[in-house]
Amino acid sequence: MHLKEGCSLLFKVHKPSIPFVLNTNPILNPNSKPQNEQNQTCLEECDVLKRLKSESSIVLALDYFKSIANSQAFRHTPLTYRTMIEKLGVQHDIDGVQYLLQQMKLEGISCSEDLFISVINTYRRVGLAEQALKMFYRIGEFGCKPTVKIYNHLLDALLSENRFQMINPIYSNMKRDGMEPNVYTYNILLKALCKNNRVDGACKLLVEISNKGCKPDVVSYTTIIASMCKFGQLEEARELAMKFQPSVPVYNALIKGFCREYKMKEVFQLLGLMADKGIDANVITYSTIIDSLSGVGNIELALAFWAKMLVTGCSPNVHTFTSLMKGYFMGGRVYEAINIWNCMIQEEIEPNIVAYNILIHGLCSHGKMGEALSVSCKMEGSSCSPNVITYGALIDGFAKTGDLVGASETWNKMMSNGCVPNVIAYTCMLDVLCKNSMFNEAQCLLEKMSTDVCPPNTITFNAFIKGLCRSGKVEWAIKVLNEMGQYGCSPNVVTYREILYGLLKAEKIKGAHELVREMEENSIKLNSATYNTILHGFCNTGLFEETLKLLGKMLVDGVKPDAITYNAVIHAYCKQGKVKTAIQLVDRVCAGGEWNPDIIACTNLLWGICNQIGVEEAFMYLDKLLIKGIYPNAATWNVLVRGLFNRLGHLGPVHLLDVILANG
Repeated sequence: MHLKEGCSLLFKVHKPSIPFVLNTNPILNPNSKPQNEQNQTCLEECDVLKRLKSESSIVLALDYFKSIANSQAFRHTPLTYRTMIEKLGVQHDIDGVQYLLQQMKLEGISCSEDLFISVINTYRRVGLAEQALKMFYRIGEFGCKPTVKIYNHLLDALLSENRFQMINPIYSNMKRDGMEPNVYTYNILLKALCKNNRVDGACKLLVEISNKGCKPDVVSYTTIIASMCKFGQLEEARELAMKFQPSVPVYNALIKGFCREYKMKEVFQLLGLMADKGIDANVITYSTIIDSLSGVGNIELALAFWAKMLVTGCSPNVHTFTSLMKGYFMGGRVYEAINIWNCMIQEEIEPNIVAYNILIHGLCSHGKMGEALSVSCKMEGSSCSPNVITYGALIDGFAKTGDLVGASETWNKMMSNGCVPNVIAYTCMLDVLCKNSMFNEAQCLLEKMSTDVCPPNTITFNAFIKGLCRSGKVEWAIKVLNEMGQYGCSPNVVTYREILYGLLKAEKIKGAHELVREMEENSIKLNSATYNTILHGFCNTGLFEETLKLLGKMLVDGVKPDAITYNAVIHAYCKQGKVKTAIQLVDRVCAGGEWNPDIIACTNLLWGICNQIGVEEAFMYLDKLLIKGIYPNAATWNVLVRGLFNRLGHLGPVHLLDVILANG
């Protein structure tokens, strides 16, 4: 059993290179003739274009391009060069594109506007917007002149990589060239401002566009409204939308914004407004609402919208099915989630990587690892290969059950398939190592994350610290806590809670107090879970007075007690012999509707009553619990039996037997 380290097994996909040199020079000896000249037939441009476009293999297309270039049957034209360059661009073969451009230059064939745009888009696809900019500055070498359309594609390429600092100079250069920006130019600038969190600037530009006589289109308004909604400016976005004739994309942007904050009343109002104006909701509208409802577990209402969608004749897409499937998984309804998946397949809707990942994550979350692995294997044989999220979900599923073998095999498969792990995959793998007490290996994996340019985050450290503390290695955990800063991470309330658990478990009360003081110095407020950890630790070590003092501090800090809190406090009161105070506390919180006691609290009370007041009173209190619908478990009966034998009375056993028989 071992993990493959590093990413040395990454398979590098080699780009197809130009396996030839185009022979474009005239034949030096006019008397010499090629051997196959007699069999050659002159080709028409349309025939060459048809052959190039129909050839699915880039290697064969290049072969054909070479063969006719080195023959007298055809001389390549701007259109055939463009077709071949576009095919190479789709394959991300930058070297091939540059070679053919240079060849065109040598032959004196001018580069058209459309071809130059294809070259810019090729650079964009491979994430080389800066290279596209350099090529743009050489545009004159290829017999092409800048146009508004070329400028727009260049600006869009820069925007795709968030090169905001380059966009304004290019825009200024465009105006210096005497070119009037069109609505597409302005839409790119609006999107750049919005992506750069400058919504106010985008609104000002929108006014400027109108003043220049260039009418903003639906893309302009949708861009700004979507950005406003993203930053919580919902009312401002709705007000802007009502200033012009809204369209479906604008309404969808508004609906998405309100769904994000789960303001469904406003969403339904917008749907009504759309209906009043005769605007039909589309699949994006319905899918957005279904996704929002499913995300909060309101699967029944989501299904109602699904039904409405079908009645209106709007066909669901992969996002619609995926949203419903996610909702079912969140509600623990695995069978229905799988049915939705099967329905999607029956409708011949091709699942995407998101759909596959939600299915696998849902199966893993409910312990169905065999089914999840089966789905991932099907992905490997399809056009939708597993990605790091897929593998991360599988590793997380194995981590939850502590299955080291399954997690390790998945990790090794991920590495062998050339998939670079992200921080989530690393954290899940570290978690499963900790659950198998492989702390040295976990430490190595933590250190390796930085060398793989995937630094650990606070959640990663929390998983490691939790594993150490749960195994009694609190000193090591404290050492890891002190090293977090070296990785650029800061501890949070969860980090401290896990170490507090370890300290209290080891009965290191002084260290726990010091850690709490450190939390206060670092302005980290204790939440209910942290308070409960300390309360539980104090109770287990017999520090009952400390428990009650901490409860007072908890209330002063405005942290609301929960069932775990009350159970710890009741236990502390009973241990101190203050059973009546514990009963009064239970009666008060029940009357106030803050909390209803569970069987744990009732068992603690019965234990206290048996030991401090009497067994008869304990049975009387038990009768009250039965009336309230709280039924004893084995631990409760054990407390009563022990209390009975400690204070054995003549009628006690008979009464106890009657109660046990009456309650099964």
